[in-house]
Amino acid sequence: MSGTESAEASVRPGVVGAALTDTGRVRQKNEDTVFFYQPADPVELAKYGTLALVADGMGGANGGRTASEMTSREVTQAYLASKGEPTPALRRALEIANRRVYRRSQKDEELTGMGSTCVVLVLKPPFAWAAWAGDSRLYLIRDGQIFQMTEDHSVVNEMVRQGLLTREEAFNHEDRNVVTRALGTHPKVEVDVWPEPYPVRAGDRFLLCSDGLHDLIGGPEILEMAGTGSVDAAAARLIDRANSRGGSDNISAILVDVAESEGTAGRDIRPTRDFVPENMKVPQGLGNSEKTYE
Repeated sequence: MSGTESAEASVRPGVVGAALTDTGRVRQKNEDTVFFYQPADPVELAKYGTLALVADGMGGANGGRTASEMTSREVTQAYLASKGEPTPALRRALEIANRRVYRRSQKDEELTGMGSTCVVLVLKPPFAWAAWAGDSRLYLIRDGQIFQMTEDHSVVNEMVRQGLLTREEAFNHEDRNVVTRALGTHPKVEVDVWPEPYPVRAGDRFLLCSDGLHDLIGGPEILEMAGTGSVDAAAARLIDRANSRGGSDNISAILVDVAESEGTAGRDIRPTRDFVPENMKVPQGLGNSEKTYE
């Protein structure tokens, strides 16, 4: 096994990040890819912000790894080549990645059927933007509470929305890893984005993770383990805990802190709330809840 890999996470005023991915205890290869990028040029940083991305590949060891690496590369390059606002830029970046992963899968028999989930966060304090497809998740830890900021594109989540399962039942359901959307499995994909910039403030901590983590660790426990300490130590704790539960899948975690800076200090930020993705109904059980529901 390749063990734990880390992605270099630069430190710039306003944002601090740490990225870890681990093969787990069962799989022979790691099909996850994590990426944390912060432009060194202050002008570029102001323009594009800090980008964090988790991609969870599928389609066999070769196909899954290829799909997640392509997704990370294509999304990042397309976003950095964009000239518009982050919301449409991120949506388009995931759509471009989808087309290119799909075309690659059609040209190579060994890669047929490959695909990848993707969740990406862009931070330019005092705002953040996100886009995703699949069941890799984004959480926000704020004021001692944890909020799930994305909605899984999965079979069991659809069953929860229809009232056929409770969230507790979904957490242990045998089909919880069956996704309804991914990049590269079809010529087109529906990408979810936050329809407007999300206000952030100093002290906020974001977690991006693959299902190899959130399948084994629920929201309250994530809060307990990742709510304090440095991003590096907290990310390592999460990986270790998932492995202690069996490590049945590859495990990835990126933690990103919003630190005190000129852009975040002293602003009047709206209260935290559950985020409803564009063109999607509120899943049953979410309502106006203020805490994660696992």
